Amino acid sequence: MTDASPAAPAITSPGRAILHRFFTSPLGVTGATILGVLIFCAILAPFIAPHDPTEIFWDHIQQPPSATFLFGTDELGRDILSRVIWGARVSLWVVICSIGIALLIGSLIGLISGYVGGVVDDVIMRINDAILAFPMLILALGIIAVFGPTLTNAILAIAVVNIPGFARVVRGQVLSVREHEFVEAARSIGLGPAAILLRHILPYVSGNVIVYASLRASAALITESALAFLGLGVKPPTPTWGSMLATAMQYWDAWWMSIFPGLAIFIAVLGLNFTGDALLDAKQATESDN
Repeated sequence: MTDASPAAPAITSPGRAILHRFFTSPLGVTGATILGVLIFCAILAPFIAPHDPTEIFWDHIQQPPSATFLFGTDELGRDILSRVIWGARVSLWVVICSIGIALLIGSLIGLISGYVGGVVDDVIMRINDAILAFPMLILALGIIAVFGPTLTNAILAIAVVNIPGFARVVRGQVLSVREHEFVEAARSIGLGPAAILLRHILPYVSGNVIVYASLRASAALITESALAFLGLGVKPPTPTWGSMLATAMQYWDAWWMSIFPGLAIFIAVLGLNFTGDALLDAKQATESDN
């Protein structure tokens, strides 16, 4: 008599299958770990930062890294480590808000455009094409130039330049699914367009939208850092990684003033890219299995 080893439980849900592949992928685990650490630092900044990010130590102006100031101090004697930790709050908040707004509005536009079709689809897509013709940073600069350089306007500018991408992704998915049998069945029982879109089509396209959002988040972070570098984000003395780099450009001898905020941007973008690539790979692998 032989002992049969228990079979591994089958993963039936596409969402669970994607998550399973993501968290068993070295790329996915690495990306999730990096993002987890950054979110942890952003949320607990008041407790883990060794100093207030705006506190000035007059006796330690431009001090290189030491046991007292691990990342050194800046031109005013402020602790760079504390400013990098607090800067994570601003950068991640901008990414979450801007991509969240772009996801919601872009998905709604894509759902309507793809489902209604005809003249409505043509008009929406031509407007989308006109917006996509501008480089992201240039368009964001133009929006901020009109409405003024504030954190809220930076979030809205980054959201606006990302809306067309979400709209195109969702529209393409809706066009491929709107004539499927389950959509026809929903129409046959008397469901209206809004109910069909929200109950049947939106769940079908949500996976692609989430994957696309994770891929666009890194571009949003780079745009936010570039705007802050140009002085078009949050106002001093609130620390942001981009503004810290802009200040460091004036002090080439103090290498630590640029290396640490630059490294923070690099690590954050790396984590977002790893996460997006791992989600995309997991989604494609799950679809190929089905």
